[in-house]
Amino acid sequence: MRVVQTAVALLLLATTTASAQPKVLRYTPAADLTSLDAQTNTALVTAQYGMMVYDTLFSFDLGMTPRPQMVLDHTVSPDKLAYTFKLRPGLKFHDGQPVTGGDVVSSIRRWMKRDALGRRMEAALASFEAEGADTVKMAFKTPFPFVEMALAWSGSGMAAILRKADAETDAMKPLTTSVGSGPFKFVPAEWRTGAMAAWEKNADYVPRSEPPNGLAGGKVVKVDRIELKYIPDAGTRANALKVGEVDLIDLLPVDLIPFFKGDANVTVDKLSPFGGEGVIRMNHLQPPFNALKARQALAHTIVQSEFMSAAYGDPVWWEPSCFSWFVCKSANGTEAGSEPYRTPDYGRARQLLTESGYKGEPIVIMTVSDVPSIYAMAQVMAANLRKIGGNVDLQVVDFGQLFARRENRKTPAEGGWHLIVLGYNGQFLQSPLTNPIIDSRCGEAIFGWPCDEAVEKLRTAYFNEADALRRKTILDDLSKAAWTSLPSLLTGMYYNAYAWRKEVTGLLKAQQLVFWNVDKAK
Repeated sequence: MRVVQTAVALLLLATTTASAQPKVLRYTPAADLTSLDAQTNTALVTAQYGMMVYDTLFSFDLGMTPRPQMVLDHTVSPDKLAYTFKLRPGLKFHDGQPVTGGDVVSSIRRWMKRDALGRRMEAALASFEAEGADTVKMAFKTPFPFVEMALAWSGSGMAAILRKADAETDAMKPLTTSVGSGPFKFVPAEWRTGAMAAWEKNADYVPRSEPPNGLAGGKVVKVDRIELKYIPDAGTRANALKVGEVDLIDLLPVDLIPFFKGDANVTVDKLSPFGGEGVIRMNHLQPPFNALKARQALAHTIVQSEFMSAAYGDPVWWEPSCFSWFVCKSANGTEAGSEPYRTPDYGRARQLLTESGYKGEPIVIMTVSDVPSIYAMAQVMAANLRKIGGNVDLQVVDFGQLFARRENRKTPAEGGWHLIVLGYNGQFLQSPLTNPIIDSRCGEAIFGWPCDEAVEKLRTAYFNEADALRRKTILDDLSKAAWTSLPSLLTGMYYNAYAWRKEVTGLLKAQQLVFWNVDKAK
């Protein structure tokens, strides 16, 4: 009898111990986490960090419709000039402080100083203030038809709600604190650049009651802890997943997809409905690409299938062609004006490069070693330039160095650059209001600093137009203007591959990788 009792006791102890073990989801991203400022940093891994730690007033569903998130309800005056937002009850920062209207106002004011759409909102505002602890009011000088969209901005450069003290720091200097009100708490003591980072479940977080939908709805956390394991080499990342050292790979290089073929323990699939676009950024401040003819020359060399097959392999992971600045499968997917560049013309490209004044000077292409798709596209671009007489200097750095150096406006001899190729999340590109690759505000535009009055005039017209049908006409004209000035170049539309072990369930189809709703069998 005692033997039976002892066996039962041991079984109960084992069961209790097993159930007490925390659920830890371990993932490895394509690039390291080097910044904690989700409002200003555009790195994908920082966006993932931000979506865990912070919350936003609104969030986008799968169709990019903004839905209330931290907002309980809001009202809009008949003349569309006054907005009142009431916060959900129970919102708390990770240090226990309640989220107040004062935190919201200071946070959005900081965000507006850096974000292109935010700056437009700021220019239209007449007043913006808190009324009591849970209410915020915005008044506009003229109607601003994209209020909810602006406040829903998530991911890279998100409209994150910070503590008032953090929000009132210099918007031009990155945050070094990490206290939000989101579903996970960052663990600063475990952050080691180049190695790892960790988040723990926020037990005080109260999710919305709606089911998850894209980035909107209820953010229900089902694991106790998230661990980021940074593994620079893609092959090593794949091996780590195969043997169970990590549970999920963000942005699996397509040449490694066959590595998991027939492996019943691993799923490889798409998650983002919009995919992304490969984009060449040209430095408009430095010769030769300050000259339109040099940009036209490069445009005449692009065969999207060459870039996409080199970077993403099997055509299941990319579209045959996409000449829309706003993502071909989105509601704004016009390709108007792209006709001259749909077929390559190397003879014309060589002629234009010569006419631009180029005389064989080194052309610095900056690329990265730790993201294979970007490196592959850079190599294709380099080969194309050589075909038309370009003297190419391909400089390979790590992702963190690229993000820092791309802001250098000096000559390449002084640490600057001529060309960078990157991938952009379709979420950011699908609207002219948030699209960074056509932004042509000269020195105020993102790195590359294109400058074109016609593009900016049409972007402003789109922004000011409340009628959806008239906006569609403006959109076509804007597309044509961008194809005329060439602020960037498109290398094709792709879908990122994600890989995860069978123990992981509940990954959401969303504009980017998120960790709520995700569960893991022990």
